[in-house]
Amino acid sequence: MAKDDVIIRFDEVSFEYGVKKPILDMVDFGVRRGSKVTIMGQNGAGKSTIFQLVMRALKPESGMVNIEHGCTIATARQVIPRDQLTMTVRKFFQACFPHKVYDIDPRIEAVLEIVNLPVRQAGVHAPLERIIKTFSGGQQARLLLASALIQDPDVLLLDEPTNNLDKAGIDHLTKYIQVLEKTCIVISHDAAFLNSFTDSVLYLDLYTRKVEQYQGNYFDVAQQIEDRREKENRLNAQLAKSIQAKKDKANAFMHKGGQLRLVARRMRDLAGELEEEMVDVRKEDKTIRDFIIPSQTDTVGEIMHITEFTTLNLKTHKVAKRKKEISLRRKQHLQLIGPNGIGKTTLLETLASGKAKGATITEGVRVGYYRQDFSTLNFEDTVWQSLVAIQERLDEHHLRSVAAGFLITADYMYSKIGSLSEGQKGLVAFARLVLQKPGLLILDEPTNHINFRHLPVIAKALDQYEGAMILVSHVPEFVAQIRIDDVLDLEK
Repeated sequence: MAKDDVIIRFDEVSFEYGVKKPILDMVDFGVRRGSKVTIMGQNGAGKSTIFQLVMRALKPESGMVNIEHGCTIATARQVIPRDQLTMTVRKFFQACFPHKVYDIDPRIEAVLEIVNLPVRQAGVHAPLERIIKTFSGGQQARLLLASALIQDPDVLLLDEPTNNLDKAGIDHLTKYIQVLEKTCIVISHDAAFLNSFTDSVLYLDLYTRKVEQYQGNYFDVAQQIEDRREKENRLNAQLAKSIQAKKDKANAFMHKGGQLRLVARRMRDLAGELEEEMVDVRKEDKTIRDFIIPSQTDTVGEIMHITEFTTLNLKTHKVAKRKKEISLRRKQHLQLIGPNGIGKTTLLETLASGKAKGATITEGVRVGYYRQDFSTLNFEDTVWQSLVAIQERLDEHHLRSVAAGFLITADYMYSKIGSLSEGQKGLVAFARLVLQKPGLLILDEPTNHINFRHLPVIAKALDQYEGAMILVSHVPEFVAQIRIDDVLDLEK
């Protein structure tokens, strides 16, 4: 690779969040101009940290992050910062620039057309004075992408861009990246999405804190990594067999005395040399343990009753009242479906808070609510405080056991929720549901940010949940693993 082709280079970069949180150790890699790069790695491995280092939001402890002179970079973050949720659309986009942009309105209109959220088409989008938090999760995802595109950067960084997007939104984004002639670096847990455009992969190893660089599409690289792991395991198995044979001979010769003692020592030396040849096998990304969300045991009869609800008409952009009789009891699972912006998250929020007109939750029923933006978590709490707060009576042994099942180790038990990766916040949210033992479970996009290895385990737990459940998810492969008793299509 010619040096002139590299637009971003990490030279022996190390970074840590304090002494107890090392993330990168002497990392080296380069990104070529015009390439489409995927960053792979377990939750908490440091994928988003790499983005922050590229954006100069963080500084390395040692080493250099070299970026070609004059290169412009923009990032589409995972979530809109809380302090920007009360901004208008116009102010949100103006904040993308360090200076006043006088033709900001036409620029916004043009970029929202690109992300399929046009200003001038009634129903999909409201005027530029609309407040950001009034948009659905899927529409906010498109606004995040648009906020990066409006800067017309040389390098585009996308952090979990498919979260909250419906199928149409993902298809639209996929086609855009495929024809994009700029450098694009993407973090995502959506394997099919990544494979559609990836030409190289940066793999972050959580255990060695190194970055390995591979060429090829996502599926090819995933297979290369697995083949290498199997090869390392076979080599180590052969070495282990030879080591044990030499140790056995050494033990036998040692007891015979005389010159054979010298032979025994030589055998032990050879065994030691072979042990040094054993390679550090890549540790597979850890998967959360199988778990059960216990349901509240004192619920009898009807848990929730719905007679009407409201949706947003995507053609007229007006609120429409819907009449529908729905009764939920134990072991009944309801799925809500509908396109981005129709009101799924709003309906779930009002149901969970007990403020939904036309819906009642039986008194005494505990509601377990998994929000896609994790706003049910207090970001200033430590993980410990967040888990303790959900227990009726503190059982420290049980709490730590549940936490360990979700890979919540002692290393970050006393870290603030706000300092965790989005994927780690999701695992904390699931641990809270297990400790809460809800009678009604309400889940809004529970696959967002979660490592794909965890999803079958989570799906199994939801499938076996014996309370009443309402689920929203745009991932059909995930929903297919869960028992669904009824489907409510908000568009019909």
